[in-house]
This record gives sequence, C-alpha cells and structure tokens, in this order.
Amino acid sequence: MDSTWTGFVVYLVVVTAVGIWTYFKNRTLDDFLLGGRKLGPWVVAISERASGESAWLLIGLPGLAYATGFITVWTAIGCAAGIMTSWMLVAKRLRVYTGKVQALTLPDFFEERLKDRTRLLRVVATLIITIFFTFYISAQILAAGKVLKAAFSIPVPWGLLLGLAIVLFYTIMGGFTAVAMTDLIQGLLMVFTLVVLPVAAFYELGGLGAAGKIAASIDPNLITVSGGKSGTALALAIVGALAVGWGYVGQPHLLTRYMAIRDEDDLRQGTLIAGVWTSLAFWGAILVGIAGLAILGAHGVKDQENIMPMLATRVMPPWLAGVMISAAIAAMMSTADSQILVATSALAEDVYRRLLKKNASEHELVLVCRLGTLVICTIAFILALTAQDLVYWLVLFAWAGLGASFGPPLVLSLWWRRTTMWGALAGMVSGAATAIVWRSVPVLKAEIYELAPAFLFWSHLQPP
Repeated sequence: MDSTWTGFVVYLVVVTAVGIWTYFKNRTLDDFLLGGRKLGPWVVAISERASGESAWLLIGLPGLAYATGFITVWTAIGCAAGIMTSWMLVAKRLRVYTGKVQALTLPDFFEERLKDRTRLLRVVATLIITIFFTFYISAQILAAGKVLKAAFSIPVPWGLLLGLAIVLFYTIMGGFTAVAMTDLIQGLLMVFTLVVLPVAAFYELGGLGAAGKIAASIDPNLITVSGGKSGTALALAIVGALAVGWGYVGQPHLLTRYMAIRDEDDLRQGTLIAGVWTSLAFWGAILVGIAGLAILGAHGVKDQENIMPMLATRVMPPWLAGVMISAAIAAMMSTADSQILVATSALAEDVYRRLLKKNASEHELVLVCRLGTLVICTIAFILALTAQDLVYWLVLFAWAGLGASFGPPLVLSLWWRRTTMWGALAGMVSGAATAIVWRSVPVLKAEIYELAPAFLFWSHLQPP
C-alpha cells in the first residue's frame, strides 16, 4: 500500500471505531441529538469550530486565496468577528434557556420562547433547515470527491460515495456523541494541517517574502488586500466578505453545540479555545493558497479547489500528506455529520413527534432519525453528482440562507423581550427568500454576497 494511503486508512479506522463505541450510548432522543447535554468545553469548542468551517476552509478558502490573493483576508476577518460574536452573544443565553425548557432543536426554542401556538414557526424553520442543509451537505460530499480524485485518482462519483458512506455510518450509529467526538479528532487534525503545511511550503520556498515575490511577479494585485479593486467595487467586495461572519449566529448545526455543553460556566473556556483555533486555522488556510500559488504557479492547477491536496503531496512526506488529505475529508465530515443530525432531528422531533405522533417511543424516534439520515443523504448525493458550482459558492449560498433566516430572530429572541412570533416568522421567510432570489439573479449576485442584503431587508421588517 502506498504510504499516502496509510495515513488516510488509519484515520478511517479511528472514526469508524468511534461510531461503534458510541452506538451503545444512545438510549433516548436527547442522547442521540444532544449527547445528553454532558459534553465538556474542549469537545464542544473544537466540535463547533470543525462543524462551522467545513470543507470550504481546507478546500474552498485556499482555492480562493490561490485565485485572488490576499484580498481573502477580509473574509477571514469577518468570520473571526462572527465566531466570537456568536460565542459571546448567543452561547450562554441559549444554553440556559433551552436547558430550562428542555428544547432539543432550534424550532423547539423559537416555539417555546415566542409562545407560538400556531406551530407556524416550527414548520417554517424545519422547512428552511431541510432545504438549505440538503445543499450544504451536497457541497461537503462534492468536496470529498474532489479531494479523493486529486490525491488518489479515485473517480469523482466513487469518491463522493466513499465520503458519504463513512459519515453516514458513524452518524447513524452514534448520533451526536459520535459526531462530537469525531469532530474533536477532526478539528485538531484540520488546524494541524493548516499550521504545518504552509510552514513547510514557505520553508521550501525560502520564506514568506520569497513566496510574495513570486506571487507579485504573476500579478502584483495578488499581494494586496484590495485585489486591484477600488472605490465602490472595493467597498462592496469588503462588505460582502465581512458579511460571511454575520451568518455564524444563525447556523443550527453550530447552535446545538452550545445547547449540548454540560454547564453554561464551561462556555467561557470554550470561547477561548474557539478563538485560538480560529486565528490559527483562517490564517493558515489563506497562506496555503499563497504558498500553492508560489510553488505550483498560476496555471499549475486546473481546479483551484485542489490546491491543498496537491500542495501536501508536493512538499510533505507521503505518509504525512495522507494525514493532511484526511484533514480535508475530516473537514467535510465534521460539518456534514452535524448538518445531517440537525436536519434529521428537525424531522424526528419537530415533525414526527410534535406534529404527527406525540406519544412516539424513544426507540421509535431514534429510528426515525436514522431513516431520515438515509433519505436526506441520498438527495444530497444526487445534488453533488450534478453540481456545477465550486464548493466555496455552494457553501456560501446555504450559509446565507440559514444565517439570514435564523440569526436576527435568534439574537432578538435572546436579548429583546418585545420580539414577537410574527416578527420572527417574517424574518425567517424574508431571510430565506432574499438569499434565494439574490443568488438567482446574475446582476445582483455579481454585486455583493447575498447574506448582506438578506440581513438588511430583515431589519426593515421589524417594528420600532
């Protein structure tokens, strides 16, 4: 066996073992969806970060930096600000409130907090989660196919199937506990790769300065934070990049991490861990793209989103390249598993138990979750097979839809007593609709990232 494969196979054995070990810990729906609310700060913080960044951090963002240069720093700044805002503004209040009312899902929280007896909030929220997460999961599966093709020459359809099969196995087997424990492993592997790989690449080049000179010889705009833009075009580019960070307060698969921590006092330590991880990972992702540009050249990569695995196989020992390629697969899995779990929890808790069968047994609900996982993943797999967009843009579309739909109503529900059920409902619908329409109109899509107008439109719907 090629030593590049060795590192990858070891990784697969570890996550499979976690799925089997955690299978026996799921006796109730609370266990399956939130790990019984018993997780510590390290597991929650690293799991939240690994789930939050997905394959776009190791595949999409380095690819964008390879293609556009240091202007991607604005995206990193926006994301870092959004992450810290979510941990400081949302985490503790959400954990305390959902613990008191025993809410298992975000639709649960909205219905209890806003005293919605019509069930409209639950139905609309569940529909939004199902639609956008299906696209989001398909992007992660597509990323797995790209990485396995670039690293091991596995045809994309088979790569998609392999990545999906692995994440399906341990998610169905172990539920939230398996997801969180594998996310801990995967999150550490991701940040290790994003720190070590650019350091090794710059060492080969003779330093960051040497890499900058090579990039500048290709295009001087690549080493500026303006990317050659100016005036209104630059302002819109910066606002759009910073707006990516606004979405963190509205991502259901991240919010469940706050709900699952064993004690709200642990969130202070979790915030610090998440902040350190973010700083290392985002700078590393950008530097991977710049290093790849300097080593492989402007025309050395047919698909910009293959830059990370190609750079790893170029500058690292084969066995370590295999480990780093596993990090890209881990990035996909750490997000896909969380999103699959949230989507299926919406089906089991918010639809099956709350709307269809109130007296369903715990065993029956866990079974519904597992069957829902199979259905959603099948649809996502078909979407991934037919996808034309880059992983980066597929992720950002789903991110915008979820962030605009849930972010503003969640923050207001936690901090403003006058928030109403009808205001939250209007926000959800307008956020989702604006993201979809904006993305569908080429002229609007080219001007600014859809999350920014979706947030601004929502604010005009609220009463003074």
